[in-house]
Amino acid sequence: MVGCIPGQGGATWAVLQYLLGLRRLGHEVLFIEQCDESSLRPAGAPLERSDNASYFRSVMADTGLEQSSALLLSGSKVTAGVEYRRLRELAGEADALLNISGTLTDQTLLEQIPIRVYLDLDPAFNQLWHEAGIDVRFDGHTHYATVGQAIGTPGCTTPTCGLSWTVTVPPVVLEHWPRATRVTDDAFTTVGNWRGYGSIEYKGVHYGQKAHSLRQFITLPKETKQTFLLAMAIHPDEKKDVASLAENGWLIVDPSEVTGTPAAYKRFIQGSKAEFGIAKSGYVESRCGWFSDRSACYLASGRPVIAQETGFSPFLPTGDGLFAFDIKEQVLAAIEELERNYQRHSDAARQIAQEHFDSDKVLSRLLERVGAG
Repeated sequence: MVGCIPGQGGATWAVLQYLLGLRRLGHEVLFIEQCDESSLRPAGAPLERSDNASYFRSVMADTGLEQSSALLLSGSKVTAGVEYRRLRELAGEADALLNISGTLTDQTLLEQIPIRVYLDLDPAFNQLWHEAGIDVRFDGHTHYATVGQAIGTPGCTTPTCGLSWTVTVPPVVLEHWPRATRVTDDAFTTVGNWRGYGSIEYKGVHYGQKAHSLRQFITLPKETKQTFLLAMAIHPDEKKDVASLAENGWLIVDPSEVTGTPAAYKRFIQGSKAEFGIAKSGYVESRCGWFSDRSACYLASGRPVIAQETGFSPFLPTGDGLFAFDIKEQVLAAIEELERNYQRHSDAARQIAQEHFDSDKVLSRLLERVGAG
């Protein structure tokens, strides 16, 4: 999520919140990202001289993690960063592993660690792919944690796959995400991909992407005086959708240009007026309770969030600083409320982040629940 697809500031921050948050709690942190040779850019480049390694090293240096991180080439002992021999030594000393979607598969490293947590940041999809017979690497872990807060509850259609899931939320290291002072883009913004990967049909229901969700709200900018600015990766071949977005007043910018580094991503979010948060339709349909790590950063910055309902509202306070919506009329009502009481909702947004997403609280609770506290 850092070096395998470099230049995605948001995905990078999703990882950094864990690394910096754990370090802040006083833990020694080792970060290993496993990368396939097919992911290296330019194609055919050796890992050491790839764009992937360059970006990885830059991020790790900026965050003081360059001596405790490695980009590992899958199926080999080739690394950028800490050498493989040292990784084996450190893994042998580790108390616990947080394995994001099971992406670290090197058994020599894994088998030495007593507590191995599968950390699911893509709820509903990981479980549904597993049910469809796709290997999402559940095996080999001792504990399972998910940001799908509703998984295992009656209103959620996501299968548990016979596993006991510890629910958590995306952490935010508040010292790195202080309350923002100035709005530079007087707009409702968000960051994402028009299409991600892996839409799936399950029991007659289509679990899809942001494209499927946003199309339902395509006329929204025409129905309010507010500006909607999306840092959205959308392929130019999506000609019908590109034209429809433009016709209806959506402003689209290339996320690689405005959020391509952790610092740029932070500037974009903190310069925004608020977030209009569209979720993958799979999260919406499953009612899994997913809440975006990106939205948590908006809240920490004192930027109110209007987020598409995924089943998160029973678990998080809504109505002040954070609004959940299913239909367009709820979005319009939330916009009107923000216009009337922006400062109040900005204060409330920061307070929600402090109470619910503070990495000190989130990560301490997660470690305790998996027996590593």
